[in-house]
This record gives sequence, C-alpha cells and structure tokens, in this order.
Amino acid sequence: MKKLNLTLLLAMLVFCGFSQSKQDSSYWKKGGMVSISFSQTSLTNWSGGGDNAISTNGQLNLFSNFNKGKNSWENTLNMEYGLIKQGDQEVRKSIDKIDFVTKYGYKDGGEWYYSALLDLKTQFAKGYNYSNTAGEDDVKVSNFFAPAYVTLSLGMDYKPSEVFSAYISPITSKMTIVNDDELSNQGAFGVDPGDKFRGEFGAFSKLALNKDIMENVNLKSILDLFTNYTNNFGNIDVTWQVMLNMKVNDFLTATVNTSLVYDDDVDYIDKSGNNKGPKIQFKEIIGIGLAYKF
Repeated sequence: MKKLNLTLLLAMLVFCGFSQSKQDSSYWKKGGMVSISFSQTSLTNWSGGGDNAISTNGQLNLFSNFNKGKNSWENTLNMEYGLIKQGDQEVRKSIDKIDFVTKYGYKDGGEWYYSALLDLKTQFAKGYNYSNTAGEDDVKVSNFFAPAYVTLSLGMDYKPSEVFSAYISPITSKMTIVNDDELSNQGAFGVDPGDKFRGEFGAFSKLALNKDIMENVNLKSILDLFTNYTNNFGNIDVTWQVMLNMKVNDFLTATVNTSLVYDDDVDYIDKSGNNKGPKIQFKEIIGIGLAYKF
C-alpha cells in the first residue's frame, strides 16, 4: 500500500509537470503562486502574561488549464504546511494539506460540459491532538494517506464564465484510505476496524468561485458536497474552503483562509483519546508574508 500511495503522489506531480510543458502552448493557461509567512510574539517582563511564540506557513498553488475547441482540461495542485513553537512547548504542526484536482470536459453547447473529475485530498505528515498535561502522551489522529480521500465522478459542469463553475454528478465513487495500522485498527475516518479502505457511491457537487472583488483583492471559494446513496442518504459531507488574498505589492501579501468540514463518518477524538462523535471542523489562518506569482 505504501508503494501504491507513493506512486499515486509521484504520478500526480509528474502529471502536473507534463501539463506545464510547452506543447500546444497557445491553448494552455498556466501559473501559480508560492508564499511563505511568519509571525512572532516576544514578551519581556510582560505583566499581562502570555508566551513567546513563532510560527511559519508555506504554500504552493499551481494550475494548468487547457482549452481547445469543445475540449476543456483543468488541473490544480494546492499544498500547505505550517509549524508553530509556543513557550516551552515542542514544535507543532499547525497546517498540513495536499489537494489535487483534475477535470476534463467536453462542451455540449452553450455553457454546459460533459465532465469527468478526479479529486485527491491528503496531508504530508502525522497529526496529533496535543496534550497540555505533563506526562500525558499526545494522541495521534492522522498521517500521510491516513486519511486520503479520492473522489472519481462523471457529470455535467456549468461554466457561465471564468469566475464561476458548478459541477454536478449523480455518479460518484468516494474512497477513504487509512494507510496507518494504528488508526485503521481504531476504525478511524469511518473505515471498519482493521481495514484501510472504505468505498462509497453517491452524488457529488463542486461549486467554485474565483473573483477579484476589488483592486488587488481576490476571493476564492470552493464548496464540495457528497451524499451516499446506500448509507444514510441525505446526510451530506461538506468541505468548504474560502481564501481571501490581498496584494500589498509585487511580493508582500496578506491572506485569510478558512476551512469548514463535516463528515458524519468521522469522529472527533479529544486530547485524552475519547471519542466525541462527528463534529463540525473549522480552521482559520490569517497571515502576512512574501509571495511570488508566476
């Protein structure tokens, strides 16, 4: 399984590199952004209390889109990784994401496309619920390809402009991979205890907005919705990402990123290792740093 996972990741990166090639360059629209942000808190004799802290976050976003005649092929790869050090605590992970999407469409006339989509979501490294109690171990809750979510679907894509698209699929396979013995034995992320794979069949929708809302301010919003036909039909898995990028100058940017996730097959494990059932997950990151677009 490890070889398979590494092969999938390598194939994804090679695919993105190939799509950045010079072949048919007049039909390709390619680019990306790399950024790194820092924050620091330093306290000396501070009567209000608090801890010294330093954090850093790196981000790489790539896209490569092909349009020729009735054919459309869109590819995106978004990766993030962040670390934080606060007070006497060890260095901890603050953010970790690998998100790859490729979508092919054949125009049916007007603004509709017959489409096929592949979506892969995972992370780089182990994740923990960190304990704040001395002598109590941190609780591992995730790892590379644990989980990994792979979505394969066929449907229709409505694209009235470059700003907005709505992909709707009644034929979707959603696969959850937990390639970690400890987590799979716990039945993490909805797999049966001891299994490393869970398959679902249902309906899927992806709504995407990418718009400059004012000069030097860009808003991106991606909403994924999935419901399983055979198990708890009508319960909707939600992944909603909102990214606000504000350009100060050619290299300095300010960003606000939020992520909201809900999956009733995924239980929340608290810092003591207790299962609290499914919960709405929310993450917010505000940063100022250096960025370069290409």
